Amino acid sequence: MPNSSVENVVLHIADVHKSFGGLAALSDVDLTVHEGETHAIIGPNGAGKSTLLNVVIGRLSPDRGSVTFDGEILTGKQPHEINQLGVVRIFQTPEIFPDLTVLENVMLPALARRDGHFKLNFLSRFEAEKTLREEALKVIKNVGLHAHASALASSMSRGDKRRLELAMGLIQHPRLLLLDEPTAGMARHDTNATIDLLKEIKSTGMTKVIIEHDMHVVFSLADRISVLAGGRIIAQGTPDEIKGDPRVVEAYLGEEQV
Repeated sequence: MPNSSVENVVLHIADVHKSFGGLAALSDVDLTVHEGETHAIIGPNGAGKSTLLNVVIGRLSPDRGSVTFDGEILTGKQPHEINQLGVVRIFQTPEIFPDLTVLENVMLPALARRDGHFKLNFLSRFEAEKTLREEALKVIKNVGLHAHASALASSMSRGDKRRLELAMGLIQHPRLLLLDEPTAGMARHDTNATIDLLKEIKSTGMTKVIIEHDMHVVFSLADRISVLAGGRIIAQGTPDEIKGDPRVVEAYLGEEQV
């Protein structure tokens, strides 16, 4: 279990409120994620989970409250500025380039982050791209797609597309990785393979926030869990604490899932 001291706080969401047309999507949300922690956010559909991640990455501005990453206030920053700080989000629907190869897809986000470096001259750009290609191939191998590096992304199964987008996130060397439904739509064997992969990433000490409906995934990976219902945090704790919280069982888990 990661150290939970104040000094190790990576992400702090404080008193965040967000409404759409008078309807409160988030109300008084407070959430803290510590360095090296895998923090799961669960809740029923419409609870505000994806809205909260959109606030963190700057796609939405909160009506009230703040988001702080590693001591720096994110509120008011643009998404690309937040990404440059090391916050990387993997979306629920894979955001890939179907007409490019797996390798090209993985290289692209790293190229975007290092754009200034590639403007020096042709020789430095060539050498940098060679190095990046080698790194991309290593990441592709780590997520189990080494046999598909030259395949078009459009030809991949849904599970492989999810792994591809994960590789596109990992090559950016995130300090905080946000995963929105990383196993959505997967068959059980793909889900189990993704759990194993995320456990390997967890062993590196990378800080992660995961939104996930599959409780098998959540309880396999999470150090701590926050439960959203109606835009509010109704419970926070370890997996064992959440399993035993009657408010969570009533609002979300259900007897059959505990």
